[in-house]
Amino acid sequence: MSKQNQKPDEPKLRPHAYDGITEYDQRLPNWWLYTLYGTIIFSVIYWFFYHQSNASMSDVEKLEVAMMEIQATKLANSIDVSNDDLFYEMAENATFVSSGESIYNQYCMVCHGPNLEGITGLGLNLVDAEWVHGGEPSKIYQTIYDGVLDKGMQAWGPIIGQKSITEVTAFILSKKE
Repeated sequence: MSKQNQKPDEPKLRPHAYDGITEYDQRLPNWWLYTLYGTIIFSVIYWFFYHQSNASMSDVEKLEVAMMEIQATKLANSIDVSNDDLFYEMAENATFVSSGESIYNQYCMVCHGPNLEGITGLGLNLVDAEWVHGGEPSKIYQTIYDGVLDKGMQAWGPIIGQKSITEVTAFILSKKE
C-alpha cells in the first residue's frame, strides 16, 4: 500500500517488506516510554547510591552485623555462668558490651561511677587489678547476682535477671585492665 492510498487514520507501514511481511511504523505508547525512562533513572540513582557514594553499608558490612547479631543470640541462649571463657567471648562482642553498658549506667553507675572507678564510700573500683570478691568472670557474675549485703550492695539477680547480669559482666570485663 503506498502513502497516497493510505487513509489518515490508518497505521503507517514501513516502506520495506521481508518475506511479504511489512512492519508498522508507530510511536511507542507514552506509558511504555515513561516506564522505560523511569527505570533507567532509578537504575542510575540505585547504582550511584549503593555502589559509588558509600552512603549505605556494603554487603560485607551487612554480613558482619548479621553475624554479630547471630553470635549474640547464640551466646545469650547458652549462658553458662561457670564458664569464664564464655564471659571473655561476650566481652569481645559489641552487642553484649553496649547492652551491658546501658544496664550498668541505669543500675550500677550510682555507686561505681561513670568510669567504673568507684565512688568513695559507696562502690569499689571495677577496673583495677584488686578484686575483693574475686576477679574471675564467674565470681564477678556471682557477686552481682547475689550482692554483698554487708557492704551495702543489693542482690541484682531477682531484679534484672540472668541475661542482664551477664551483659553487665561482659561490659565490666571489656573495661578491665
